Amino acid sequence: MTLPFSANSGVTTPTYPIGPGVGFDKNNNMAVETLYNPVTGTQSNAHIAFSGSNEVTSPGVTDPNWPIGNTTDSVRASIIDYIRLRLGDGIVDVELEKEHYEQGINQALIKYRQRAQNSTEESYAFLTLLPETQEYILPKEIMAIRAIYRRGIGSTTGTTASQFEPFASGYLNTYMLVAGRVGGLTNYELFVDYQKLAMTMFGGYIQYNFNPVTKKLTLTRKIPYQGANPDPAQLESVLLQIYNQKPDQMIFNDPYAFPWIQDYAYSFCKRILGEAYERFSQIPGPNGGATLNGTALKNDAKEEMLALEEDLKRYMDGSQPLTWITG
Repeated sequence: MTLPFSANSGVTTPTYPIGPGVGFDKNNNMAVETLYNPVTGTQSNAHIAFSGSNEVTSPGVTDPNWPIGNTTDSVRASIIDYIRLRLGDGIVDVELEKEHYEQGINQALIKYRQRAQNSTEESYAFLTLLPETQEYILPKEIMAIRAIYRRGIGSTTGTTASQFEPFASGYLNTYMLVAGRVGGLTNYELFVDYQKLAMTMFGGYIQYNFNPVTKKLTLTRKIPYQGANPDPAQLESVLLQIYNQKPDQMIFNDPYAFPWIQDYAYSFCKRILGEAYERFSQIPGPNGGATLNGTALKNDAKEEMLALEEDLKRYMDGSQPLTWITG
């Protein structure tokens, strides 16, 4: 959850013009755009606090830390310029079209999403269970479901359900905080253990199966409801702990992943160029013609791409390393 805040760094910081949601004011306080929705208390249909849009062709911010802008199109344009200049465009004629550069960027993203843990993020989402329904098609960005949490124990929800929320009911104020006279942490722990046992015995945990290809979530039971047309407000809402793909814009704005995307896209475009040059190893002309270095470009690109894939194995892109595995 991103909350509005103003943080003073405590050091002398240059004053920059404030762009859409970023920058520093005259007192060197950082201004950050918030995605907090006061109605729902959650983020409002966005992943990151950037105000860029795919439809914006000019840089999306005026912060000098983002001279190329933070929109998807502006970052892609900067990667294309990076590839062009590294291939010597302007000094020699580079026979690559815009489609080739875009293909290189797309292949870099595909390879990164396949190999890097940093391409996914852990998040939570709510799912409303429909009457007598077991199968749900989830958004394509969801890669895995770790757990499904219900609000209470038992098979019903609403005012008659066997729910327990100590913070909402003021339980802590009247029971736990007066441990010298009644209750205490020991009794609270015993009650929590009782609740876990009751959920295990009486359907508090939902068994499920998720297909990461079709994105189909199948519950192994149907949630019963009374009546043919239940009130939507009375439908049960469960919490999904999920892993979903980061959007392209978030990867482009990642200071660790972005250089990897740049270099892999460059190597891929170099390989395309080598494939084309290799078909015409020599071009006839005055003084014996010209020899193209297609084979050398292909070999260099292959070595660079292998080295970049090794970098992912060493978590140089900011991915989290593997932890202990039991079982």
